[in-house]
Amino acid sequence: MEIIFPYEKKREQQDKLIEDIENAVKNKKNILIHAPTGLGKTISSLFPALNYALKNKLTVFFLTSRHTQHKIAIDTLKAIKEKSDIKFKVIDLIGKRHMCLQPGIENLSSSEFSEYCKDQTEKDLCNFYMNVKSNSKLSFETESAIKEINSKISDVEEVKNICEKNKICPYEASCILGQKADVIICDYNHLLNPSIRENLLERINKDLGNGIVIIDEAHNLPDRIRNILSEQISTLVIDYAIKETSFNPYISDKLKELKKVLETLAQKISIEDSEALIKKEEFIQLVSKIGFYEELTNELKLISDVVLEEKKKSFSSPIARFLASWTGPDKSFARILTKGFTKKGTPNITLTYRCLDPSLILKPLSEKTHSLILMSGTLSPVNMYKDLFNVDCITQEYKSPFPKDNKLSLIVPDITTKFTARNSLMYKMIAEHCAKIVNVIPGNSILFFPSYDMRDEINVVFQNLCEKTTLMESKNLTKEEKSQILEKFKSYKNVGSCLLAASSGSFGESIDLLGDLLKCVIVIGLPLSRPNLETKELIKYYDLKYAKGWDYGYIMPAIIKSLQNAGRCIRSETDRGVVVYLDQRYTWDNYFKCFPKDEKIIVTKEPLDKIKEFFI
Repeated sequence: MEIIFPYEKKREQQDKLIEDIENAVKNKKNILIHAPTGLGKTISSLFPALNYALKNKLTVFFLTSRHTQHKIAIDTLKAIKEKSDIKFKVIDLIGKRHMCLQPGIENLSSSEFSEYCKDQTEKDLCNFYMNVKSNSKLSFETESAIKEINSKISDVEEVKNICEKNKICPYEASCILGQKADVIICDYNHLLNPSIRENLLERINKDLGNGIVIIDEAHNLPDRIRNILSEQISTLVIDYAIKETSFNPYISDKLKELKKVLETLAQKISIEDSEALIKKEEFIQLVSKIGFYEELTNELKLISDVVLEEKKKSFSSPIARFLASWTGPDKSFARILTKGFTKKGTPNITLTYRCLDPSLILKPLSEKTHSLILMSGTLSPVNMYKDLFNVDCITQEYKSPFPKDNKLSLIVPDITTKFTARNSLMYKMIAEHCAKIVNVIPGNSILFFPSYDMRDEINVVFQNLCEKTTLMESKNLTKEEKSQILEKFKSYKNVGSCLLAASSGSFGESIDLLGDLLKCVIVIGLPLSRPNLETKELIKYYDLKYAKGWDYGYIMPAIIKSLQNAGRCIRSETDRGVVVYLDQRYTWDNYFKCFPKDEKIIVTKEPLDKIKEFFI
């Protein structure tokens, strides 16, 4: 039983990529792959992994952080099945909250939904869940849905529609299907979050030892894993918890005392600062004056159960979770108190138990699986990621398959966004450079700024110099708002427009503007912010671990964002475009070495001649 490659031909270097993954899987090795856009990472990983899995009764887990990538994986598997005429089963899982058919759960966070769902199912209050089984056996509706889903490779939206028609829970149906699935497409949290992973594997009756795990866009893993293992509370959340427990003065009064603990700790922060490190015992001792620490934690867990009987959401639950996590290890974590303000301008104090080390999840995961495949178009330098992940693995870097002549990469060293150089004159120079460049570009351009504030200051001058229509990205765009801006941007492809965005915003990565839709990307400065306490602790941590704290904790994350921004420009082998890095620091050795080895970069103070010549 041999799977046939579903496409007419393999791209340049794709043969090598497939062969390397195939060898890693056969030898039960882990592999870390830097594979630029255009190599076809999805088919190049799924093809050899599935081929081996079907022969050896293993399961392939394909993890991605984007819903759009789910569809690409599904379409790839459909192509394999059609070409090879081999039977294999696939399930497509997204977050349980997004699969839920209950009304009114859109505004719940994942943890809040988890509490709500648990409460509903345990008390037999969810009809969709109750309809899955009848007398301990699968109901007629479930059997009918499973038969329809199994008739083809179905994506998650199709599964939801079929389950809604049969009035059963899509997540439950998917878990039943997962028991016989050969490929499971899922979100990061399904395997990276320890509690979710344990629950899922039990439900689908799978063992990671018999699993090949492919993680796409693996450059996202450090932040994603740190977030998974971090917890926080704030005076704002405590205020909400006080209101929701007003029916129980005993608990409500204790929460008021807990708020005073944060206010007492905040007195340590000087007027010039906004944050401070807090010691584990210091907080525990203050909380223990309210009552026994563990007793308070348990009381808040119990009261959250009471609240969830009437509401979908409980603010007591995250406080209980935080108190439980705070007693965890000191190593690999930072404890940080921050003073700030809510969106409405109300003072807010936040206490965070922040994870610093993504290897706390990745290393044990790599040791449990048959093979772990970590891949991305920006996993360079690979040795840094190997250190960050602390995974015993093979590392491979591949060159871009796109024609070198289709891309012009420039560094313009006249300006800088260094803190010490930021002033109105420098901003004027940046605006002039940007305007001159976009005015000669025969099509659309995107400008990525280190922050929205800097973007707005530079735009005061830029808007009077730019001859094209400008579009502005806003903070925290919804999916619909982002789509509207993109569609409007695309409509200007013939006359050209200019989108002014932030490096870490909605358009910084994960958008594809193929063909004539984007002709130029300008990356203004480096997205480096003043190191806060978390960054300083990260630098200190990686200094102790690898003697590379400044690189791993500060410089490289910013460079990777810049490369992600730049990567919006060339998305196919026929695209032609210009990428301009506007900052003298890109020429410095410690920054310049971070560019891909095959990147042909020209340093020039006269970019316009180069750009005009390129587009002739």
